[in-house]
Amino acid sequence: MAQQERGKRSRRSILEAAAQVFDERGYDAASTNEILARTGLTRGSLYHHFPSKEAIASALLEAHNEALEVPDQPLRLQAAIDLTLQFAERLQHDSVLRASVRLAVEQTSLSVPPETAYEQSKKTMIELLQQGAEQGEILPAVNVQEAAATIVGAFTGLQIMSQAYSKRADLTERVAVFWRFLLPGLATPGVIGRLRTTVPPAAANT
Repeated sequence: MAQQERGKRSRRSILEAAAQVFDERGYDAASTNEILARTGLTRGSLYHHFPSKEAIASALLEAHNEALEVPDQPLRLQAAIDLTLQFAERLQHDSVLRASVRLAVEQTSLSVPPETAYEQSKKTMIELLQQGAEQGEILPAVNVQEAAATIVGAFTGLQIMSQAYSKRADLTERVAVFWRFLLPGLATPGVIGRLRTTVPPAAANT
C-alpha cells in the first residue's frame, strides 16, 4: 500500500513538473531532462510511469476533461456561466490545467488531436444549453450548436488575451464581461435578471 502511494505521488510529481515546463516553454521546446530536474526522480522512475514525453502530454490533456465539472444549478444557463468562470479561476492557479490548455491551443508536433479539448468543452456546453432550452431559459430562435461553439471559441480567445496581458489575472473579469454581452441574445428576458455573471461565492473563497 505504501509503495502504491509512493507511485501515485511520483506520477503526480512528474505531471506537475511537466505542466510547469510545458506551460513555460511549450511542448516542442520542453525536454524530459528538464522535467526530471524539477522532480528529483530518476529517469527509470519517469519511464516507469510515462514511456515518452508524448505520454506525459497525453496524461496532461486528460486534466481538461476533468475540469469540465458542471456546477449544480437549477438554472442551466447559470451552470454554463459558472462552469466557464470556475474553469477560468482554476486556470489562474492550476499549472496542470494551464499546461493542458496550452497543449490544446498550440500547433506542435504532439500527435494527440488538439481538437479533443474543444470537442469536450463544446459537448458539455451543448448539453447545458439544450437543458436550458427545455426549461425555457433560451430564446426560441437560438441555435444551440452555434451558441455552444461561439462560447467555447470566445473563451479560448479570452484566455489567450488574458495570458498575454495579465498572465490570466483578469481572466474571470473578461469572461464575466463576455457573458454580459452575450446573454441578451441568448437568454429569455425573464431569466436574465436571475443570472449572476460573477465568480460563484464558493469558488471566490477558495
